[in-house]
Amino acid sequence: MGEYTVRCVSDGKPVPAFSLVCPDHDSLLRADYTSKRLELKAFPGIWRFYDWLPVHGIIPEAGEGPITYKSRGLAAELGLKDLYISFSGYWPERGAHMPTCSFKDLEAAPTMQRLRERGDNSTLVVASAGNTARAFAQVASQTGQPLILFVPEGALPRMWITVEPGPVTLVGVKGDYYDAITIAEKVQSSPGYVPEGGARNIARRDGMGTVMLDAALKLGRIPQHYFQAVGSGTGGIAAWEAAMRLMRDGRFGSDLPKLHLAQNVPNAPIYFAWKCKEPDAYTAEMFDDVLFNRRPPFGIAGGVKDALEATAGDVYGICDQEAADAKRLFEQSEEIDILNAPGVAVAALEQAVETGKVLQGDIILLNITGGGVARAREDLNLYSLQPDIIVSQWEDAVKFLEEGACFR
Repeated sequence: MGEYTVRCVSDGKPVPAFSLVCPDHDSLLRADYTSKRLELKAFPGIWRFYDWLPVHGIIPEAGEGPITYKSRGLAAELGLKDLYISFSGYWPERGAHMPTCSFKDLEAAPTMQRLRERGDNSTLVVASAGNTARAFAQVASQTGQPLILFVPEGALPRMWITVEPGPVTLVGVKGDYYDAITIAEKVQSSPGYVPEGGARNIARRDGMGTVMLDAALKLGRIPQHYFQAVGSGTGGIAAWEAAMRLMRDGRFGSDLPKLHLAQNVPNAPIYFAWKCKEPDAYTAEMFDDVLFNRRPPFGIAGGVKDALEATAGDVYGICDQEAADAKRLFEQSEEIDILNAPGVAVAALEQAVETGKVLQGDIILLNITGGGVARAREDLNLYSLQPDIIVSQWEDAVKFLEEGACFR
């Protein structure tokens, strides 16, 4: 169980198991699993997909998985016959129990398990616009693994978890997500620290890929279309990779799903790159800033561009009002609150219907990447995480961590 080889996407050559980069190419790495058929294990949550996760153990207390259901409300509004929704969040009536209400929970558990398997007691360093940090803080608090988070100051209100906080150091950063990444990169190069890796982390991608696996089990096949709002585009890459594994399995169809990725304009680097347009001026305010990553893995081998080309996909630029209207439509028709980001995906689906990119009878998977916060506030105890320090320069962060004896 859980046997795999990590290979460079460019040339297929194996690399050391815990690598994040290929030594010879500007390329993503990919897990090549010994098991070529999707065989479920008697484990909870995403761990049932153990054979297609890059781990040799599980974290039983973490790893809630997505749920897939056939839409009735939104499908009726859009005139679609076979619209399926993957919901990553807290919706107990549907069987969804992700504690931080975001599909970033899918990334955090396998990444933290791989960190255990490194065996060197490294402290993980994560930069995040909020949702990823919340997911990693949740798992680190459950397992007792040390974690340092770098989060933009404006995203600090998103920092809550549903368990007593553990060994988590939270550093607020004056600036945006890019500034948080820049400062985190300075810290993670110090001894005893390890970068989380972003799109280069196979555990993150294959954790997110369980959205496609769960949907294929529900549908009995690979969907024809896949819709998701993206920041870095890593979720789109993950869906593509999971679909390729399902194709090799042979029981779920022989065609890849067309990727329909959506970004919130004007802060939409992937949209402008894909459309070969000059980007508009960025704005400080946007419908959901978690979707803004200034350095997405677009042109890298195995990255977003390759995924779009392989699937004959497309990218949508969604303005704030379109996203807000679509979010409201989803919540009213499906009767659950969702985060702002998936509202952008719903708007893209509306556009695709209106322009004929998807047809009434097509089999569509809409990834609602977060929701149920209102339900969680009703049912769960939420613990707010307060920043240990707020910095504007990386030197200040390093000094604080050194004085706090965080560096070994």
